Amino acid sequence: MKKLSLISLGILASLQVANAQTISSKKWADLFSYNNVLAMKEDNGKIVAAAESGVFYYTVSTGEITKLSKANGLHEVKISAFDYNPQNKIGLVGYQNGSLDVIAPDGVTYVVDIPIATGYNGSKKINHISITGDLAVISVGYGVSIFDLKKKEFKDSAFFLSGGIYEASNEATIFGNKVFSVTNSGLKTHEMNTTFPVFTTWVNEMAGSFKHIDSEGVLSFSSANLAYLYNGGSPVALSQSFTNVHDLVVNNNNIVVTDLSRVYTFNTNGTFSGNVTFGEECNTATTVGSSVYGGTILSGIKNEGGNSFRPDGPYLNYAYKISLYGENQILVSTGGREARFNTPIINTKNPGFYYFDGAGWIHPSYFKGNSTIFNVLDVVADPVNQNDIFFTNYTTSAGRGVYKMKYNAGSKDFTFTKNYNLGTNDLSARRAVGLTFDDSNNLFVTIAFSSDGTAYGPFTAVGAYDRGTDDFLIRNTTQSFGVAQKALFHDGLLWIPTPRVNNFIAYDAKNTVNTSDDKDYILTQANGFATTSGGTLSVAIDKSGDAWIGGDVGLRVLPNAASAVKTPANVTVEPIIIEQNGLGEELFRDGQILQIEVDAGDHKWVSVDGGGVYYLSADGQQTIKHFTKENSPLPTNSITDIKVDKKTGKVYFVSYDGIVTYQGDVADVTSDFGNVLVYPNPVVYSNFKGKVTIKGLAEVTNIRIADTAGNVVHSAVARGGYYEWDLNNQRGKRVASGIYFVLMTNEDGSDKATAKIAVVN
Repeated sequence: MKKLSLISLGILASLQVANAQTISSKKWADLFSYNNVLAMKEDNGKIVAAAESGVFYYTVSTGEITKLSKANGLHEVKISAFDYNPQNKIGLVGYQNGSLDVIAPDGVTYVVDIPIATGYNGSKKINHISITGDLAVISVGYGVSIFDLKKKEFKDSAFFLSGGIYEASNEATIFGNKVFSVTNSGLKTHEMNTTFPVFTTWVNEMAGSFKHIDSEGVLSFSSANLAYLYNGGSPVALSQSFTNVHDLVVNNNNIVVTDLSRVYTFNTNGTFSGNVTFGEECNTATTVGSSVYGGTILSGIKNEGGNSFRPDGPYLNYAYKISLYGENQILVSTGGREARFNTPIINTKNPGFYYFDGAGWIHPSYFKGNSTIFNVLDVVADPVNQNDIFFTNYTTSAGRGVYKMKYNAGSKDFTFTKNYNLGTNDLSARRAVGLTFDDSNNLFVTIAFSSDGTAYGPFTAVGAYDRGTDDFLIRNTTQSFGVAQKALFHDGLLWIPTPRVNNFIAYDAKNTVNTSDDKDYILTQANGFATTSGGTLSVAIDKSGDAWIGGDVGLRVLPNAASAVKTPANVTVEPIIIEQNGLGEELFRDGQILQIEVDAGDHKWVSVDGGGVYYLSADGQQTIKHFTKENSPLPTNSITDIKVDKKTGKVYFVSYDGIVTYQGDVADVTSDFGNVLVYPNPVVYSNFKGKVTIKGLAEVTNIRIADTAGNVVHSAVARGGYYEWDLNNQRGKRVASGIYFVLMTNEDGSDKATAKIAVVN
């Protein structure tokens, strides 16, 4: 296929479409929000809609909803434009990075010409897509490009370059044999002929700043407050004026103008038909028969009766930390910090937290329209009464501190109970960070920038929740630079990373909320943290009792952590050294370790800022998997939280661009066998060329694989609850077609299991 090269002179040199590998599988699922509907198209009683992170299909007559996202076919998130042709059933998705997905009955094709093109350094975001027949006109910051949907390749491009400055096409459409584009300086047109790429041959039909355009039988376009009907002569303004036009759509019967929360319809000769309000702001709207449907910013698709339709998901995609508890219940915080984990990141939509009750997602009404600024860094359920929810509000404004709320299953909503100011009214002091329960269900909060008792001070502190007084008892640690992360409770201690200072805290609360006898132990750079690191960010304790501590730079391990940390003068934290090309290399030497999680098999999941997620063997010596946004459904390469449901093996990856899950192979690993499963089985080479997975194993499993004659073709010792066989025999050659028996015993031989694998080469 041809390659598209964007040359500064605006001359089309060559063209290309690139196909990417399939990055999704049945193991992945998304927990994306589908509330923010950007574009819609009607297809014989079905609405095809694009949201920020996926496309969904809503059948009006049955209410059926299906979705397509990066977890099951698309290649990106952050959708910025979309159109769909009901005649050929082809949709085109445009992304903020300039890439495209062609959704066709025969599959999804990834197009990366615009992101990789040279010669144009401006924004490559896809502003708008308009499909006419088998052609689509794509509006970008440089102008417009024509895309052939059948061939899945670019045709001509026109670069709106004048005086050395590019002008963006806000939107464009094909009408007749012409392309019509609206820009901030006017309505521009050109026939699709040999001079199309030459900007000086384009005609400025009407001066002005125009934002939206569409055509189907007739052509209409709009400025911020007026819409026009174009019939080949002079454009004629429609009879209504508007406040702020968000979109304009032309279909067979109507011109539909979306103006904030109100939608106006006109027939195709420009006569006003009526208007509908949806009670909230809309991005777009369309008609199905005589009914109007709005594409809202916060409620998915809405009909005139105010009913909402979209795939279930959280309120927004923005997420920071996640808590798993109860029967498939989830709490998601939406806060964040920057400036070395100091300055709050304030989300203007003020979402607070999201809750999944095991059946559906709920967003507390408490946060909607609330004037308090919420930057929720953590949210947890009380094990004593799981309807009581605590969350931290890390801000330097009124309303900071820890909050308690109560969930009402009947109303599926939360009510405010109390705001704890942590003993001070100083808005800059005692900023609540993370919440942790110990084995006795005592609640602790880590606190940054705690007071020294007289004024705002630089201490890291711990607050213990006293259920009797319904308040927090605060104790400053000896860490004199006021920083903290969420604590991990393990072996009777609270393990607290300290961003902004190259230390680490182990805090002993003595299994009580009485803080008078508490003690803290501080590890410093002298204990072996990387000299270039600016702090510690994450921690996990594995089955051996070793602490894996993620730093601003690098990863360190503290063996026998619970006992070793109590004598910090004698402690050295060690890097993991792996062999690379015959030389020792420090694992993640320059990486910022955002999160570490240990699964039931003692394997480590490690999130590296900008580097995706690594799945490591128990000792860290082997990388079993490495997921990035390029090779997996991860929405970004910076995952802010990882949680493993050890009962099921499901792994949750959390980010500011949304949440995805991966069904891992390790769950409930014990010294005995679980439910042993082999997949794929049978293994047909023409369909599958990877390794065969055997899961449900014991912590340590002796494996022998034999053919039907009893000859052992492969043997191994599996650790961590699962094993992957590459179908090679002991000589490194692929085994022949046939039936193979898997004979397994646990470490001490007290439990056995068998399985069969059918191989078809």
